[in-house]
Amino acid sequence: MDLETINFKIENEVAYIELNRPKQYNSLNQTMAEDLFKVSLECDDNPKIRSVLMTGSGEDAFCAGGDVHSFHKYGNKTSSHLKEVTTTLHGAISRLSRMNAPLIVAVNGVAAGAGFSFVGFADIAIASTNATFVSAYSKIGLTPDGSSTYFLPRIIGTRRYTELILTNRVLNANEALDWGLINKVVDLKDLKDEANNLAQKLASGPSLAFGKLKNLVNNSFLDSLEGQMEYESRMIAESAKTKDGINGIEAFVNKKSVIFKGQ
Repeated sequence: MDLETINFKIENEVAYIELNRPKQYNSLNQTMAEDLFKVSLECDDNPKIRSVLMTGSGEDAFCAGGDVHSFHKYGNKTSSHLKEVTTTLHGAISRLSRMNAPLIVAVNGVAAGAGFSFVGFADIAIASTNATFVSAYSKIGLTPDGSSTYFLPRIIGTRRYTELILTNRVLNANEALDWGLINKVVDLKDLKDEANNLAQKLASGPSLAFGKLKNLVNNSFLDSLEGQMEYESRMIAESAKTKDGINGIEAFVNKKSVIFKGQ
């Protein structure tokens, strides 16, 4: 796969996505949006990928948001350029958030703008003690993108989310943990190992059931109680027909350990 701004590899059924523009604090430009779209297709379509870990290169930033300098170069065409960038980015996010494989985000520094949004669509987010979180959009007169207004209000609440957007308040890692924005805080030196161990653990789980769970959670914000329970009924019934579901039930009844194969 030809990528310019992302380091991507697959090892032991885990896909590793490393945003790789450290001199620009891993900020997102059109090329990175296109690269993310390419890897999102691979992660969504490749059954050998059973968990995904995303982080940023270096020790200063996970992703500092959009590359405003690259946007500025388009002058009076900036609006059209942003439509192109966000359409590509949103295509990637849609696939990453709906794929079967769980997505772990390891925040290794600044998460601003789009980087802040990435924390929202992750299934699990772990941050280093030096991580900070800020919206930053209104600081330059813009509005959020990257799924920010969908996932983040549901995670931290509309009041807190709106405050962050309006005031550009910066949250440190412990505040983000207290608000429920992230799942865990660890020392920077331990972040990669912590995130990798979790990714390996999830890669050994029932991947198809994980995918159905992700869809159930997302659907719960849109459906009625009865509609959601009907969806639950269909998903658990479909899970029981998978090889992992059949083997899992059999192993439980016979008090044996089970090896899930993502099938």
